[in-house]
Amino acid sequence: MDSYAIAIAVSLVIYVLIGNWAGRRVKHLDDYFVAGRRAPTLLIVGTLIASAIGTNSFLGDTGFAYSGYALALIFQLPITIMGYIAGGLFFGRYIRRAKSMTVAEFFGNRFNSKRVRRLAAFTVIIGLGGYLMTVTQGSALIISQVTEFSYVGALVAVWLGYSAFTVYAGSRGVVITDTMMFLFFSIVGVASLSYIVNASGGWFDSVAQLAVFEARPGILGAEGFVGPDSYWATSADMWIWSIIIAVAWGVVFAISPWQSSRYLMARDEHVVVRSACATAFLLSALWTVVYISGPVIALSNADIDPPANAMIWAALNLMPVLAGSLLLAGIVSAGLSSASTFLTLVGFAISNDVADKSMADDARRLRISRLTILGVGIVTLSIALVIPPSIFWITNFVGPIFAASWGPIAFMSVWSKKVTEAGAFWGMAIGFFGCAVPKALVVLGVISLPSYLDPILLGAFASLITILLVSRAGTVSEEEKRF
Repeated sequence: MDSYAIAIAVSLVIYVLIGNWAGRRVKHLDDYFVAGRRAPTLLIVGTLIASAIGTNSFLGDTGFAYSGYALALIFQLPITIMGYIAGGLFFGRYIRRAKSMTVAEFFGNRFNSKRVRRLAAFTVIIGLGGYLMTVTQGSALIISQVTEFSYVGALVAVWLGYSAFTVYAGSRGVVITDTMMFLFFSIVGVASLSYIVNASGGWFDSVAQLAVFEARPGILGAEGFVGPDSYWATSADMWIWSIIIAVAWGVVFAISPWQSSRYLMARDEHVVVRSACATAFLLSALWTVVYISGPVIALSNADIDPPANAMIWAALNLMPVLAGSLLLAGIVSAGLSSASTFLTLVGFAISNDVADKSMADDARRLRISRLTILGVGIVTLSIALVIPPSIFWITNFVGPIFAASWGPIAFMSVWSKKVTEAGAFWGMAIGFFGCAVPKALVVLGVISLPSYLDPILLGAFASLITILLVSRAGTVSEEEKRF
């Protein structure tokens, strides 16, 4: 076993041990679902960032930046990270106040409706199930490329790694291991940039070379890398896409289940707001490191195929063995942290929001939740074995669906007194399918849409109009008013 495999294996063992230690303190449903609602700012920040940065960032985003779109990604940052501020202030602290177990449960309580709760749970199962698969595959790709494990063997090892503590410890284990992983991959990620830049002659030489880099013309210019060999024909198309995606991801980070659910664990509302601000600041720095790394790696090798392997290639070829081993272990840690979060949320959605639990006591519900999470993991592993990985585009297919389906109703559930139960249900449903269906048709090549008619906009607009029209035709119940 070489240094790369040893570093990854040691990190896996540490997380499993810590996670299972945390699991011993799980006695009640609150402990399992929301970590007892006693998490301080550091743990909330850790789990927020670990949930946001996974293999999709280190592989998918780096590969996208490597292909020539670093400037478009960096441009998105100021818009995207403001989603955390808005989410913490205008949504997160209120769902914390409501003391729900899940965000889907919050929607159900807010509108006094089982069908709204189950619809929200359905979107979590479909959306985060896809996310869980991508981060599992991303981690497996790394392990299979730098060790003697086959891809299938690596998939099983990754699944066993995060399942070993997630099934037993639930949110209490996840929030602790997430924070450990966040600290680890943040430190090694920032440190690795210095090796990558030095391999190209330092900062000034790297910028000078990129300015005239024939393999990626326009990589540092406002016109961007566009044309017949790129994703966009014109600069206008690229920048319209960039703005739309930035706003969409800002909404996602404000209200999506894998982000807003972290606030349910916070000790109080002050922790919610502090965590949101700290996360916005730290993520802006971490993502800048990721986005800069891509084009600088291209200076050393412009022929990496697929581009998502750029960071792996850099760890193996531009860095000393120890530093490269730690970077790869850090990337795998980022994948594990996201996977553990997504696994718990999908499992919670099924066991808490879909299943009829009226006759079960807390001990039985805890047992059912653990078995459900185990089952979700097995199903995810089975699907990941047969579907080829496409990390960046699957991530950008699944994530923005929540901006369309949850975005309008999430903020309106707190700030509007006129939204009815029917408006909430049909708005969320229309937003989900109004984004997912055209997005799928675009990805499959059945239709082509201009940048200004992105499926995210279509779904969000359809959701908002549906909420307003349906709510106008109905009345708000007394239960909803009191809530």
